[in-house]
Amino acid sequence: MHVSVVVPLYNKGKYVIRALDSIVAQTFVDFEVIVVDDGSTDNSGELARAYPDERIRVIVQSNRGPGAARNRGIAEAKGHYVAFLDADDEWMPEYLEISVRRLDELGPSVASLTSGYIEYPRRISSEAMWRRRGLQDGLQTLPEPSNVLALQYMSSYMSPCSTVIRTSVVRKHGGFFDHYRCTYGEDAALSLQILLHECVYFQMRPLICFHREASDLSANYTRPRTLEPFLTNPGGVLLMLPRGTPSSAASFPGFACLQGGSDAGVLG
Repeated sequence: MHVSVVVPLYNKGKYVIRALDSIVAQTFVDFEVIVVDDGSTDNSGELARAYPDERIRVIVQSNRGPGAARNRGIAEAKGHYVAFLDADDEWMPEYLEISVRRLDELGPSVASLTSGYIEYPRRISSEAMWRRRGLQDGLQTLPEPSNVLALQYMSSYMSPCSTVIRTSVVRKHGGFFDHYRCTYGEDAALSLQILLHECVYFQMRPLICFHREASDLSANYTRPRTLEPFLTNPGGVLLMLPRGTPSSAASFPGFACLQGGSDAGVLG
């Protein structure tokens, strides 16, 4: 099995078929789909169980939040890579093919690949925005430790729904933050750990459709939201840092992976 696709599901009866349709329509076909019904109270689970594709299986658990739902899927995953899709979003048909092919070419030293996206309902590509913020195609170099904003941009870009990651890596770093039944920021702790400890690849071509109009958890905020839940435990944040954290980003693993030369080519 090459890829395990994990779909956390909670009361998305209006959208879950669209998400599953986009998975089944992938040009890459060697995958399983693990839908984790996180205590839905609508017909979401029913619709997923009735979907006519034998690669899809549904696991039901009591409501524990999106991080716990994704972690349950990770625990069940049989694939070499794991990919995540929220039940109200969708992938373009070549998403898995392009991501898996590139990761296979890059080899085991590269932990993950993150793609760009189209934001709905405005149908606006994210590419120009992220390029203005300094992100580029290719293997990623961590910014200087003093450049916190650049690190934040890199972490924010690594949305679960647009990132394919080696299953062994996501397990090694403990998966998503799932304490306190948090409903936002559960991915930030994982993306930071991966950036600090692993080599990652970004490609800016949009291959995902993020439906902001369909999401209850990622709506645009008109005021600053409360502190990310994982940041309420400073000791846990310190444990994310590589042992002997240096004063220069040049000593981080994310920089070291570039010592043999960089790859800034855009995927076809």
